Amino acid sequence: MTRTTRTEHDSLGDMEIPDDAYYGVQTARAMVNFPVSGQRERPELIKAYVLVKKVAALTNRDLGLLDPTIAEAILEAADEALSGGFNDHFTVDVFQAGAGTSFNMNTNEVIANRALEILGRKRGEYEHLSPNDHVNMAQSTNDSFPTASHIAIVHATDPLIEIIQDLANALGWKGDEFLDVPKSGRTHLMDATPMTLGHEFHAYAYALRRAVVRIEQRRFDLLELPIGGTAVGSGVNAHPEYRTRFLSHLEDLTGPHWRHAANSFEALQSRSIMASYSGAIRELAQELIKIANDLRLLGSGPTTSLAEIRLPAVQPGSSIMPGKVNPVMAECLNMICFHVIGNDTAVSLAAQAGQLELNVMTPVMIHNILESISLLSNYLPVFRERCIEGIQAEREHCLSHLELNPSQATLLNPRIGYLKAAELAKESFGRGIPVKELAVEKGILTREEAEELFDPKRSAKGLYD
Repeated sequence: MTRTTRTEHDSLGDMEIPDDAYYGVQTARAMVNFPVSGQRERPELIKAYVLVKKVAALTNRDLGLLDPTIAEAILEAADEALSGGFNDHFTVDVFQAGAGTSFNMNTNEVIANRALEILGRKRGEYEHLSPNDHVNMAQSTNDSFPTASHIAIVHATDPLIEIIQDLANALGWKGDEFLDVPKSGRTHLMDATPMTLGHEFHAYAYALRRAVVRIEQRRFDLLELPIGGTAVGSGVNAHPEYRTRFLSHLEDLTGPHWRHAANSFEALQSRSIMASYSGAIRELAQELIKIANDLRLLGSGPTTSLAEIRLPAVQPGSSIMPGKVNPVMAECLNMICFHVIGNDTAVSLAAQAGQLELNVMTPVMIHNILESISLLSNYLPVFRERCIEGIQAEREHCLSHLELNPSQATLLNPRIGYLKAAELAKESFGRGIPVKELAVEKGILTREEAEELFDPKRSAKGLYD
């Protein structure tokens, strides 16, 4: 069956476009120029960019710059696109022309061609409704792409924050459950003074709550939008009231209190706000890696290592060793977080790569940031349900480690001093005798004093118990 085409024209000449495509000539050129990854822009960015086009149409209509009939057709087309109706027609690869011009035009063309149909015209009849002159009115890729990027990140952040908080709560509940489980602390991977398993899990929960605070701070910064700066920040071709009215319409549709960029020129030159947000996601990943590695260590064994907790068995761990169970949920979390940190490295390099009035590397920044948010949003609930919530404490094992811990000699420092306590710790380790028993044997403590001083619940008591 022969596929029919239509001819579209741009400043470089004519090009044949599939008749059933809502995209147009500039999108088609990008598809030829950038067959890179096979990945298209994420739905979050598509929705945010279409929202920018809708708000622009509302604003230009209200300012009397856009014919009401054309504006209504654009608005109707945008609403259909916001519902996901044309996602298959957003075909530009995520690695594309600098600044995101290709994707901006992809968005303009899809909306324009659908709006033409609404007006009873054929796709490609741009003399009646133009992707550039009407859908892109008072905009440049240079201000609209970062604006859409900020909107997409802000909207994707809200569910991520809730997911992180749920994980922190699960760790906190485990902390409550394990607060009466004394164990050896460890520093430098070596035995240290007593604590409880609950203290460790409460610390994990607090670390994630601090990560949420940092993400929320960076989310707030993203509410500042560069829209209205157009090409270089001067606002050329935009009405003096465009920015104010645009933000008013955007707030009516989305709710958050968006702000004008304090300096439009800086807002196009610099991608520091996005890079800072990516940094907060990287910091979250670093905390998650630390937690995952601790869980793997604490659950290692079951007969030859720490074995102070038991992680849920979710699948067989070996193709050759029967009965082996591995900490696969924590391992998967590690790999995801390594990828997130790699994404942030690319974002950091892209943020440095702008020249003069524009940073053209925004496309890779928004792709990496949204991918990191998606990976974490998809997996953290699974990790919480299939790992954290099912962790059990190996109480007897924790206690047996603590009883033979020579660092318990630290509790004797106030009575006999550091050096004598160090000698006692050395003898305890050498003879395999608990420090408590040596202290009684040498007459340093009476039995009653030793039982009180070395009571696991007392010696492991924390400042916040």
